[in-house]
Amino acid sequence: MFFNFERYDLAKVGRWKFNQRLGLNTPLTKEYRIIRPGDLVAVVKEIIKLNNASDGQPDDIDHLANRRLRTIGELLQNKLRVGMARMERIIRDRMTTLDIATLTPAQLINARPFMAAVKEFFTTSQLSQFMDQVNPLAELEHKRRLSTMGPGGLTRERAGFEVRDVHSTYYGRICPIQTPEGPNIGLVGNLAGHARLNEFGFLECPYRKVKDGKVTNEIIYMDAFEEQKHDIAHAGVPVSKDGYLLESRVEARVKGQASITKKEKIDFMDVSPQQCISIATSLIPFLEHDDANRALMGSNMQRQSVSCIKPQAPLVATGVEEKAAFYSGQLLIAEDDGKVVVLDASHIEIETDRRDSKTGRKKRAVYNLRNFMRTNQFTCINQRPIAKLGQKVKKGDVLADGAATDQGYLALGQNLLVAFIPWRGGNFEDAIIISEKVVRDDRFTSIHIEDFSCDVRETKLGPEVTTPDIPNVGEERLKDLDEEGIVRIGAEVGPNDILVGKISPKGEADLTAEERLLRAIFGEKARDVKDTSLRLPHGKRGRVIGIKVFSREKGDKLQAGVIKTIQVEVAQLRKVMVGDKLAGRHGNKGVISKVLPVEDMPYLADGTPVDIVLNPLGVASRMNIGQILETHLGWAAKILGFRAITPALDGAYEEQIKAELKEAGLPEDGKVALYDSQTGQPFGQRVTVGQIYIMKLHHLVEDKIHMRSIGPYSLITQQPLGGKAQFGGQRFGEMEVWALEGYGSAYTLQEMLTIKSDDVVGRANAYDAIIRSQTIKAPNVPASFNVLVSELKALGLEVELIGVKKEEEERGER
Repeated sequence: MFFNFERYDLAKVGRWKFNQRLGLNTPLTKEYRIIRPGDLVAVVKEIIKLNNASDGQPDDIDHLANRRLRTIGELLQNKLRVGMARMERIIRDRMTTLDIATLTPAQLINARPFMAAVKEFFTTSQLSQFMDQVNPLAELEHKRRLSTMGPGGLTRERAGFEVRDVHSTYYGRICPIQTPEGPNIGLVGNLAGHARLNEFGFLECPYRKVKDGKVTNEIIYMDAFEEQKHDIAHAGVPVSKDGYLLESRVEARVKGQASITKKEKIDFMDVSPQQCISIATSLIPFLEHDDANRALMGSNMQRQSVSCIKPQAPLVATGVEEKAAFYSGQLLIAEDDGKVVVLDASHIEIETDRRDSKTGRKKRAVYNLRNFMRTNQFTCINQRPIAKLGQKVKKGDVLADGAATDQGYLALGQNLLVAFIPWRGGNFEDAIIISEKVVRDDRFTSIHIEDFSCDVRETKLGPEVTTPDIPNVGEERLKDLDEEGIVRIGAEVGPNDILVGKISPKGEADLTAEERLLRAIFGEKARDVKDTSLRLPHGKRGRVIGIKVFSREKGDKLQAGVIKTIQVEVAQLRKVMVGDKLAGRHGNKGVISKVLPVEDMPYLADGTPVDIVLNPLGVASRMNIGQILETHLGWAAKILGFRAITPALDGAYEEQIKAELKEAGLPEDGKVALYDSQTGQPFGQRVTVGQIYIMKLHHLVEDKIHMRSIGPYSLITQQPLGGKAQFGGQRFGEMEVWALEGYGSAYTLQEMLTIKSDDVVGRANAYDAIIRSQTIKAPNVPASFNVLVSELKALGLEVELIGVKKEEEERGER
């Protein structure tokens, strides 16, 4: 069994791991992809060696030398193999049943099982996800995500602490910061900035070769197993101009553990201080001054930032913004050298230096821009040209900005003048106060696009019809519909407005008794129709920007019974408002509590009002001091007119920030006198003021706010449904009951749990008493109590209700 290739196959990677772990040189060819006698001998030797060695350590299952990445190609290959096996079985069956003389390949081969396997993989696989397109960074990081879950992997319920922990071999391969906060913490990770995958699926990390104490420019990629054999210095070790290590004893990783060793023993050195963190984490300036928990929040929240219509690159950047924007795919990049000859909002034409072989003329390259495209998360991608007419461009130059980019740099938020000061309770508990000027200047304004679709079907009573002639609807509601009954592009629409006018045939069953009588008297007239128009849902509003009509007549493939499908795109311009969630890059998040007029904002000595007021109490306990350093350096950068590049884990020092503040004519501690707008007097203490980078997150109040007076009710309990999607009511839950109990509101509580809740009979009696101006009778037993009694009966306990008279119950039921 062991030595039979028909039984199993180690595969190339299995043989390679055997060789690597046991120090063998067996070829990776097919005939060696099974366990051979020599392998068994080597395994026994290794076990004896581990047993006898005093420092012998068994293999660590969480070591990245023992964990490999299964990429999409490998997972798809496994699915295809299943599909092929099914196809083979069908072919064999048909070969035995059909006449071989007249058999054709088309009769023999059925590709449906194969296609079903591929379809199943991309639609129902645990790892198949809808791409995150909130902003370019979200898209980039989603493509670099790693998961221990999925087919053949772990489940979040069974995963312990060990597998979730950060392992020493993660260094330079998997980011130790960026991971979800929920039940997937530690199970879902992100590829580090410089990591790559080798042919066997193991993560490799780059290092600079060190020879005789000199750091060379030779880059070597090593996997976790290989790395253990070497002493590796970190990127912050002092190096002379010639590249020699300056200190005799150097901080290094020896066998994966942090240590201090002689410089002569150093074999390699990190290529960059940011090589151990992901792209999102490397976008956080002064990361080294932030607590890891807050850095995790900062990394995750950058991916939730909504693209603004006026993107602004950060004044305090890390240097990764340009590369992140470039590789996100949102920018329009020149593919050849040339000159811009045509430029408008829809396309750019470049006259290249290459000539047409036939005409001899210079070739023209046409670049089409994406205008107001809807993303998966209903945000908007709109490319804006930044090249100028007549400008000469080189290959790789940025021709147009995309969503959340500014001049080719990633721009997820806005630079705002901030003051850290408690303000009349308005910024209590992480609440944020912003100036009306921020709203007026469209600093956080974003475009959100939703599409609404409507199917026109063939019914048993006849086909549905799109028409502007809808029964019982006034002219005012129909003014924006065309002759087909479809809303015009550019129309402003609000809740319950008609997007597509549609009528359906009405069956006899739908007719009232009165209508049936009239029909019997006056005979069969034109058959009645009912209004089944597509209307804008409750709480939605915007402007119609696009209409798509898919029809069977035009040859479009539609579902059975569907004549045509109409899609209407509605765009909404959303300004920042009270209830929206804002956040910085350091995990400093909050909800807007007030939008103050400019004249009510605290102001500087020269009369400049601040844009945003944050609570200083939200800084010290959270230990994310990076935001304060960013504020200081940002203010100096704004006044001196430069963009500060301060890489994560290798940022500007305190002395450098002080020097920049001094040059800008600001106090070295970054604190100035701030004036109260109501009294005109300065506050008692000087206040930290500066420029901070703030993002608007995708948790928008307009998507969450919900109100109801009357609406749908549950059929059984006759209570309102729950949730915004069902247009439901607010639940009077367990904690609300406790609140009333705390106040001793016995009668209110009794009402809430009976006649205002699920006591249907009692409610009908109460309504009857109210309209007759009679006293409302005492409520019955709550239905929830009856459920408890039934559950106790199910446990075999007989429950008798003492003090409840049977005749009262009978009277109540009547």
